Amino acid sequence: MKPASSNDVISPLRQDIRMLGRTLGEVIRECEGRSIYDVIEKLRRAAVKFRREGQDSDGRMLERQIRRLADGEANSVARAFSYFLHLSNIAEDRDQTRRQRQQWQLEGPATPGSLQHAIERLKSGGLSGARIRQHLSQACIVPVLTAHPTEVQRKSTLDLHQEIARHLRQLDAPHAPLEAAHLQERLTGLIAALWQTRMLRQSKLTVLDEIDNALSYYTSTFFSTLPQLHLDMGALLRKPPKSVFDVDNTPLPPFAHMGSWIGGDRDGNPNVNDATLEQALLRQCAHALRYYLTEVHELGSELSVSQSLMQVTPALADLAASSQDPSTHRQDEPYRRACIHIYARLAATAQALTGRRLARRSTYDAPAYPTAADLAADLHTVAESLDTHRGALVGRLRLTHLCQAVEIFGFHLATVDLRQSSDVHERVLDELMRQAQVTLDGKAVHYARLNEADRIRVLRQELREPRPLVSPWVDYSAETSKELAILRMASGCRRRFGEAAIRQSIVSHTETLSDLLEVLVLQQETGLIAPTVGNTTPQAGLMVVPLFETIPDLERGADIMDAWLSLPEVAARVRQAQHGIQEVMLGYSDSNKDGGYLTSHWSLYQAERRLVEVFHKHRTRLRLFHGRGGSVGRGGGPSYDSIVAQPPGTVNNQIRLTEQGEIIQGRYKDAEVGRWHLELFVAATLEASLAGAPAARNEDQHATAYGEAMAWMSQTAREAYRNLVYETEGFTDYFFASTPIREIAGLNIGSRPSSRKALQRIEDLRAIPWSFSWAQCRLPLPGWYGVGAALTRYLEDGGPDHALTRDTRLQRLQAMARDWPFFRTLLSNMEQVLAKTDLAIGRAYAELFTDKTLRTQIFARIETEYHATVQIFQDITGHGLLAHDAPLQAALAERFAYIDPLNHLQVELLRRMRSGPASTHRANEQESRDQRAIHMTINGIAAGLRNSG
Repeated sequence: MKPASSNDVISPLRQDIRMLGRTLGEVIRECEGRSIYDVIEKLRRAAVKFRREGQDSDGRMLERQIRRLADGEANSVARAFSYFLHLSNIAEDRDQTRRQRQQWQLEGPATPGSLQHAIERLKSGGLSGARIRQHLSQACIVPVLTAHPTEVQRKSTLDLHQEIARHLRQLDAPHAPLEAAHLQERLTGLIAALWQTRMLRQSKLTVLDEIDNALSYYTSTFFSTLPQLHLDMGALLRKPPKSVFDVDNTPLPPFAHMGSWIGGDRDGNPNVNDATLEQALLRQCAHALRYYLTEVHELGSELSVSQSLMQVTPALADLAASSQDPSTHRQDEPYRRACIHIYARLAATAQALTGRRLARRSTYDAPAYPTAADLAADLHTVAESLDTHRGALVGRLRLTHLCQAVEIFGFHLATVDLRQSSDVHERVLDELMRQAQVTLDGKAVHYARLNEADRIRVLRQELREPRPLVSPWVDYSAETSKELAILRMASGCRRRFGEAAIRQSIVSHTETLSDLLEVLVLQQETGLIAPTVGNTTPQAGLMVVPLFETIPDLERGADIMDAWLSLPEVAARVRQAQHGIQEVMLGYSDSNKDGGYLTSHWSLYQAERRLVEVFHKHRTRLRLFHGRGGSVGRGGGPSYDSIVAQPPGTVNNQIRLTEQGEIIQGRYKDAEVGRWHLELFVAATLEASLAGAPAARNEDQHATAYGEAMAWMSQTAREAYRNLVYETEGFTDYFFASTPIREIAGLNIGSRPSSRKALQRIEDLRAIPWSFSWAQCRLPLPGWYGVGAALTRYLEDGGPDHALTRDTRLQRLQAMARDWPFFRTLLSNMEQVLAKTDLAIGRAYAELFTDKTLRTQIFARIETEYHATVQIFQDITGHGLLAHDAPLQAALAERFAYIDPLNHLQVELLRRMRSGPASTHRANEQESRDQRAIHMTINGIAAGLRNSG
């Protein structure tokens, strides 16, 4: 395949795309034959011509060519355009890295979004390095990897992507002719391997597959980037060294950790249980220990320092003396002998914690490390000896990085969260109380039938009750037994791998105070905490974290937390066992699906501000956990901008953020890209936390000045969105017919079902396939529908500002976009979604819905709202979509020429499959072939759009 040509000066990005496209074309011609290659090229030229010239005749020609495709050709076309988009993504990522390097060279390391830029801004605001370091010692900055199913690529494909990217980087350096030819040959071989690799998974991912997929990112990215990030931060906060030998190797207390939901998130996933939780932590532990074993072995090879040339500390001498290494060649090499002993103890630790021999080198029996802190102490002994005897720079080669890694990852690697829906907890408590014959006011308790006040009374009563609620003599239901088993496993895993292994229990659909108290009672019944009797200091247990998701939940979230923190037993737990910190999770996905883009974000903003007031009242530190997705409709968009735009008081060096699906791969596929995103995350958190009172005052002024108008627009947007989605008769049928939602549900991209219930109702559909389906048909209305109606009505009618003139109201909207980070970010993220919307392609999908009258009516409303949203956006910002971001505009224009054919092919295949007979064996084979081709187009479109899940 050949990418679109241009008369412009060919940029490095275009050169890469052309080279990769040409190589893919050669591979297709060699593997599939000239005739298939010609069909693909004909389609490509038609698509490029249509995108370049925009003639309707060219678009109709493209559709006719696709409709004439034979069955076998459809598969090849889907694969060809999909793989070209895969390769384009690799080229764009490489170009982004290239441009970042150029920016660093021009502006120095203090580029906006970098650590140095953040530190310099804070210091210019009067904060000293010591003060910033003090804040970092109390910080908790955590990307949390989830298994939410939005990554459609197989791991085999992603591994090939990494190899292709690595070879592209090698081509940057000058090479002798033969070496350059060899590199090009290898690159062609990798692209041929990609073409010959099955694109689709043949079976559904298991939870164990998801665990292993996540672990691969530690090897490629997190083991190298997170420790180095800490070391670089430490260097920035210290005084400039007097010389290269003036080295401080003291590791920073870890301010950034890793989190995971994989293996512990059982909300709506029947495949997660106590065994998957144990496996998640076993495999994480094994992954960390393998890394430490490898690094310690390499460290031993590196530390060839002879005691005849350099002295050592007494502590190092004792550590070396503990070694049972018999080699006479190492008698005067104490550091090597110390490393051999550390290696032996690590090998014993691996055997004790995982039950497996992980050491690849022969070793001897040695005591296992009780905790990761004991390993860190031995490594510190080695480092201190080197530092004391002119070996600090030697320690910098590997040891300093390893010391920092142990501080960050421990033996658990990442904290695994538990998550379950509040209705499950309610059913479990109902059964337990009925079986135990619990009474309240002398009457038997039927928990599910109690009002909220009585539920709170009986739950608090149980928390003070030393008598167990669970009996080993009762046969409980499968659901109750499963929940108890998971919590008991969590208790055991915390004892085995350390308390950091599992710290949070997240309650989905938190709607009442009792939803939180239920989790405390269940923890008490499974050994995670003890009854709160007398003045006993509360055990740490798991922090109970409410998840406020829907619009009503967000609206009452602050009141629930006020009631929670007012309970004496909870306040004592937060103060003593949780170090004065309480976490609250905010869900972006369901709130958007519930009320639309504008209302979702305004409700989240309002909820955050109210939470700040409540937590200030209770003198408790708030840690917000943002449940963001990849698409803008699910809270996606640039993390840096989103964090910096958070209301004052909501970050405070405490933030957790979900990373999921294709976003994990996009941000953390290699160390260089991963480092950039982690640095943005940390820098944004610092700036948002320590920006000072002026920023808070500005934000308060904006919220006060524009809050009433914003609330009115939010309500107007919500009414417009819900009127279309939930109140238009027949809209559900339209959605299921005009999007590939059913085919997406058939993709093997995750272990979770796509719907909470086996019903064809939008209310029961998960937010991920909801957003993903609209993105596939190029009508991502979850990211903009309702905004145009709301802002236009405000401009024309005025709402609370009706007394102002239209021009004055427009000026107010323009001032909001210019001065208010919340509103500016809202519009910026929406702009990207609007730029990816294509009404012509969306109309082609709408044709799949057979009710012509209703189809015309619904699509006309979508089309009208889109044009209104684009127009009001232009009126407010003064520019067209992406007019201020020429590189992104050009990149999208380039890739749309390759996404368009996949969209038209998907529509055609959906039409064939849904209209054709399926009664004969031949017809069933045809349906299966069409289904595979549809799944390939889903793969390619998702790759082309990049953040559609």
